Amino acid sequence: MTDAAPASRTLELCSTADVAPGDVIKVERQGLELAVFNVDGAFYVTDDHCTHGPGLLSEGYVDGDIVECNFHGGQYNIRTGAVVLPPCIDPVKTYPAVIRDGKVIIEI
Repeated sequence: MTDAAPASRTLELCSTADVAPGDVIKVERQGLELAVFNVDGAFYVTDDHCTHGPGLLSEGYVDGDIVECNFHGGQYNIRTGAVVLPPCIDPVKTYPAVIRDGKVIIEI
């Protein structure tokens, strides 16, 4: 007998029109607090909470594919979640996003 991997499910977050290029919005769905970014027409999704403190990335400063946390000024790469600038140490969780019928969708 083999253990089957749990089935993934998709989660529709917002319309692509809701997030202007260079901007970010907060989306709350099914107990998740997420930040949805539009980087030059490509959409990226991360957890909204900074891994270092109580800051929200959806309230941070976006410069290209970098978001600066509004709390301590730590920075993350929006595309990968990697830490760019301390005091953050741990990367932020990312969710691969797809666009379907003008909607931003992730798999969880």
